[in-house]
Amino acid sequence: MFYRCRCPAHSQMACSNIRYGAGVTREIGMDLQNMGARNVCLMTDRTLSQLPPVGVVLDSLTKHGVKYKIYEDVRVEPTDKSFKAAIDFAKQGHFDVYVAVGGGSVIDTCKAANLYASHPEAEFLDFVNAPIGKGKPITATLKPLIAVPTTAGTGSETTGVAIFDFENLKAKTGIANRALKPTLGMVDPLHTLHMPSRVAANSGFDVLCHALESFTALPYYLRSPCPSNPINRPAYQGSNPISDVWARHALKIVAKYLKRAVRDAGDVEARSSMHLASVFAGIGFGNAGVHLCHGMSYPIAGNVKTHRAKGYNVEHPIVPHGLSVVLTSPAVFAFTANMCPERHLEAAQILGKTHRSSIKKDDAGRVLADTLRSFLYDLEVEDGLSSIGYTKEDIPSLVKGTIPQERVTKLSPRAHTEEDLTALFAASMKLY
Repeated sequence: MFYRCRCPAHSQMACSNIRYGAGVTREIGMDLQNMGARNVCLMTDRTLSQLPPVGVVLDSLTKHGVKYKIYEDVRVEPTDKSFKAAIDFAKQGHFDVYVAVGGGSVIDTCKAANLYASHPEAEFLDFVNAPIGKGKPITATLKPLIAVPTTAGTGSETTGVAIFDFENLKAKTGIANRALKPTLGMVDPLHTLHMPSRVAANSGFDVLCHALESFTALPYYLRSPCPSNPINRPAYQGSNPISDVWARHALKIVAKYLKRAVRDAGDVEARSSMHLASVFAGIGFGNAGVHLCHGMSYPIAGNVKTHRAKGYNVEHPIVPHGLSVVLTSPAVFAFTANMCPERHLEAAQILGKTHRSSIKKDDAGRVLADTLRSFLYDLEVEDGLSSIGYTKEDIPSLVKGTIPQERVTKLSPRAHTEEDLTALFAASMKLY
C-alpha cells in the first residue's frame, strides 16, 4: 500500500512495515501512544545519543507522555558480549515496546535484546544460526519494535536478521528468523545528512552487495531439502521473481546516487535516494539472501588487527561491515558469473557498463569485476585486504572463519571448496 500524507510538513509513503518521509520521525510518540506503550526501551549508541536523530525521538516521546529508558551502550559492530549486555538491560527493564535509533548495529542489538527478553530461559546460542549455534525456531511472541535507521546501508529495519561478532570464533554470525522483523521502520532521510562521508560510502557498499548478491543468489527452486514444517523454513529463500524487483531497483539507485551521496553530505536528493535504496535492497535480500561476499566478510571483520576506519568514532579497531563485504566483490562475481552470466551482465550494465549486447557470456565475470573495480576506485576504496592489514599468511584463518557461514554461503550460485575460498581471498588482497 502506498499513500501520500496530507501533512504539510512532509510527504509520506508507506510500504508493508515501512513509513518513509522527511521528518516522519516526529510521529513516533503518537505511534507509541497508539500502541498503548507504558515502558519503552530506546536503544542507540553513544555518538548518536548526542545527535539530532535521537533528539527528535526523545522530543516526540516527551511530548506525548511516553515513559522510556535509554540504553546507549550499543557497540558499533556488535559482539556476543555487547549483545549480552543489552539483553541483560532488556530483561531487567520489563519493557513492552522497543525503539532502535541508529544503524544496523543498533537495530540488530535491539532485535536480540527483544528476542531474549521474550525468551528469558533461553541460552544465548539457542537461536544463533547453526552450525555455530543451535538455530532453534522462535516460538514466543516478541514485543513490538520500531526501527529508526540513521544510515543508508544495512536495511535492518526490513529484515529478520541480527548480526554480531562471535569473539571466540573471530567471525561474524547471527540470528535469522522472521519473528525478528521490526513492527515498523521509520525511514526519515533527514537522519542520513549526519553521516560522515566514509560512513555513507561503506553503508552504500552494503546496499550494493545486498542487491548484487540477492540478484545472483542460487534460485529459490534449487534450494533443498524442503523443510517438513514451515516453522523450519530458512529466512533466506534464494533469488526469486519478487526479490529480483527490489534488487534491480536498488542497483539502479546505487548507480545513480551513491557517488553523489558520498561526495556531498548536503545533497538531500542523493542521501534520501540511498536511504530508500537501503530499504529496497533490504526487502530483496531479506527474502532472497546473500552469499559469498557476506560469508567471507564475517572473518574479515572478526579478525581485524589494527585498522581504524575513517569517520567512525570508536575506540576499537574496526573494518566497517560494508567495506568488509565489498573488498571481495570483484573476485566473488568473477567466480560466480558462469552460473548465471546474463544476471552478471545485467548488473554490470546497470552499474555503468555499456554495449552489453556485444559482450560474450564467457566474459561476464571479468566485465562485472572490472565494472566494480572502477566504481570502487572512483569512491577511493582501500586497495584490497592488504590495505586493511591482512597478508597471505592470514588467508587460512579467513577461510576457517568463512566455512561455518553456511546460512549464506550455500546460497552461492556456484559450489565452492576451501581451495576456492583460498583463491578468492588471495585475489582480494589487491583490487587495482
